[in-house]
Order: sequence, then structure tokens, then C-alpha cells
Amino acid sequence: MTTVLVALGGGLGAVLRYLVDGALRARLSFWGTALINVSGSFVLGLLAGAVAGGGLGGTALAVLGTGVCGGYTTFSTATVETLTLLRDKRYRDGAVYGLVTLGASVVAVWGGYALGAL
Repeated sequence: MTTVLVALGGGLGAVLRYLVDGALRARLSFWGTALINVSGSFVLGLLAGAVAGGGLGGTALAVLGTGVCGGYTTFSTATVETLTLLRDKRYRDGAVYGLVTLGASVVAVWGGYALGAL
């Protein structure tokens, strides 16, 4: 049953990503993907922290974290967007985008974990 719930969560996360990306892409270009990854990292950290703090069970983490957050976030798209910037000889933009996306996601998961563990 958990596997089915993770799959459904993944589908929900993918639909959320599609909708959020569609709403942000015209205004933020590649940065919409970065915002999706940072917000998803924060939520995943929050969930993992809640499990560590005893407020959430492992099955919920699997469904919400692996399923929903896994479907919502998109590291592969971020890497393709970074490559696109580099391929277009926008080296500074590519480096900034790649580093900011990764760095901000790590800070977000850390903050979410700290908050979730309270």
C-alpha cells in the first residue's frame, strides 16, 4: 500500500511542479525551477526533521517526501538549464544559477529540518 501512496504522491508532486513552473516561467525564466527546488528542499527538510523529532512516521515521510517532494522537485531540469546557459556561452549566468540553486536548496533543507525537529 505504501508503494501505491508514494506513486500517487509522486503524481501529485509532478502536477504541482507543472502548475507552479507554468505560473513562474514567464516572470522568472530558469529561476522558477530554482524556486521549486528550494521550496521542495525546505518541505523535505521539514518532513525529515519531523520524523527525527518523533512527530511524523516513516510512512508519511515516504509518501510526502519521496512521493510528493520527489515529484515536485527537479534536479535534472536544473542541471539541463545550467548546461543550456553554459552552452549559450553565458558562463557567469550558468555558474551563478547552478551554485545558487544548489546552495539555496542545501540551506533550505537545513532550515526545514531544524524547524521540523522542534
